[in-house]
Amino acid sequence: MKTVVFVGPTLRDVSLVGAEVRPPAGVGDVLRASREGIARIAIIDGYFERMAAVWHKEILVALERGIEVWGAASMGALRAAELDVYGMRGIGAIYRAFKRGDLTNDDEVAVAHLPGEVGYRPVSDALVNLRDGLARAARAGIVTARTRDQLVELARLPFYRERSWARLINDGRAAGLPVHQLAALEAWPKPDRKADDARLLLRTLARTPLRTPRAPKVPRTWALRQLERLSRRS
Repeated sequence: MKTVVFVGPTLRDVSLVGAEVRPPAGVGDVLRASREGIARIAIIDGYFERMAAVWHKEILVALERGIEVWGAASMGALRAAELDVYGMRGIGAIYRAFKRGDLTNDDEVAVAHLPGEVGYRPVSDALVNLRDGLARAARAGIVTARTRDQLVELARLPFYRERSWARLINDGRAAGLPVHQLAALEAWPKPDRKADDARLLLRTLARTPLRTPRAPKVPRTWALRQLERLSRRS
């Protein structure tokens, strides 16, 4: 009984014994995987712009079929926060922040990235990573709390594809924030909250015995029946 991990730009070095690594999850992918006799599905990354995002109900169908479904870091954290009351299991700081309501928008975890042929390399920085990095920088004394808060507000303004540390620091300079703090922040090694959470998920899966999830009864709506039909064709 294997594990399927849906992952893309968040983590490029996936190491989990018995796991099959697949591209970011789009609509129908979890439903297809749930028919393959697998034991676990782990969602890290998912599509949301180029194609429809993974549906909540297809995750519920997987749970109904006795498959564990875990999520962390990106789309997985978002879906886990929405569906943990039905048995999906969330891991990591980003999942907990969505669960508490500290994070509410899905663009917090969104990044632009290159195609799978070149490893889904991200070409922007997720807002959640900018937030986390700024919080750590303030705790380390790289920036003050006031500068941190001003930079968080600046980080929220661009479209997700245009967010980056370089853009943020330049915007901070244009806004007249303290030059010496911005220079120190620019030179400071940047953390990666999303990757940290994804690695935590993989470590957790490696040491956690299988457990049959609660099995919600999922109504077969017209839309779900159509998705099940279409997913069998592809």
